[in-house]
Amino acid sequence: MNKINPKKLHGSKWTAVKPINKEKHFMVTDVEFDEDELIVSCIIEAVITKRSNSIDWHELKNDSHWIHGWK
Repeated sequence: MNKINPKKLHGSKWTAVKPINKEKHFMVTDVEFDEDELIVSCIIEAVITKRSNSIDWHELKNDSHWIHGWK
């Protein structure tokens, strides 16, 4: 399980274990918090194609789908 500090999520880099649409490397480009400092939305962007997707940030904790950093 990947450990994630929600406050340091913005700008973090991730590698998909199984490429998504032939895209493997992603960066978190936007994180929105509510008034209780809980994450409301998380946007990841593919490095090469610049395609953005909304993702449940808890999914990044699953190390069978995501590796922290670019590998």
